[in-house]
Amino acid sequence: MSIIDSEIDDEATALYGRKVGERLRSIRRQKGLSLQDAEESSGQEFKASVLGAYERGERAISVPRLQRLARFYNVPVDQLLPRERSADEEVLDLTVPVPEDRRIVLDLTRLDALSGVASEMLTRYLTMIQVQRQDFNGRVLTIRRDDLRAIACILDTTEDGAVKRLDELGLSLVR
Repeated sequence: MSIIDSEIDDEATALYGRKVGERLRSIRRQKGLSLQDAEESSGQEFKASVLGAYERGERAISVPRLQRLARFYNVPVDQLLPRERSADEEVLDLTVPVPEDRRIVLDLTRLDALSGVASEMLTRYLTMIQVQRQDFNGRVLTIRRDDLRAIACILDTTEDGAVKRLDELGLSLVR
């Protein structure tokens, strides 16, 4: 390997490290945590100074450590890694928000209290929405029209019935 090839590899590695750091910072902020909060909440497993170094791309994170951090943030590991998109790939959001008179915001913190097959399917579906939207605050999720249709199918009811059922389950915050 030539010196030039080595320098190119070093630059690519540093760039990727910065991108990983940006993802780590984004997820931490979505969780509403400062670096110090993350250190305290993790029982000192993730020191603020080390997390900061990861986030700035100054320090590489090992795969086992990345996995533990994903578990701590309660997100899939791949969500801590930067997205690679080709130049011609277009990102489209084909979902339409629910009209204001049917706006539904779900309290995701209440999902853990639910049990049963329908609640498991609902949890999986809402987790998929979070991954798709890159929304990992973990507390609330605004439902869109297409989401409500799918939720109605999961709950084996109509859209209006789904809204009522979400209320009954204590998941709906705004309507």
